[in-house]
Amino acid sequence: MRVLKSLALGAVLAVSAVTAQANAGPGLAAEKEINDGLLVIAVADKIRRECSDISARFLTARSYLGSLKDAAAGKGYTEAEINAYINDDAEKAKMRDRRNAYFKARGASNHDAASLCALGRAEIQKQSQIGLLLRTK
Repeated sequence: MRVLKSLALGAVLAVSAVTAQANAGPGLAAEKEINDGLLVIAVADKIRRECSDISARFLTARSYLGSLKDAAAGKGYTEAEINAYINDDAEKAKMRDRRNAYFKARGASNHDAASLCALGRAEIQKQSQIGLLLRTK
């Protein structure tokens, strides 16, 4: 009898896990506007770390990140899901690839500080969303 209960419990858990995974869908990775916003933050962060004459507008950046989290929550994602996505190593690697592609498309390289600084100054000058997160010292 104990073996049957264990098997039944195992079967229920397995079905529940498969059902939960099927209902989960692609998750935050499929949310274009949120990921585009995270790209903005990733680009600005790399520029401010590499350029001694550019710094971040930390309060503006924190507010912007908060608005992205609010947008995700508005789409039904929990705080735990949002934090897990933001901190996931595989997703971070994908975002670095997207960030580096952004740099390359604009004639900059993540390995060349001078090109990143030039891009940062251009973004600040045109007051793009990236530029709004940065300032010259």
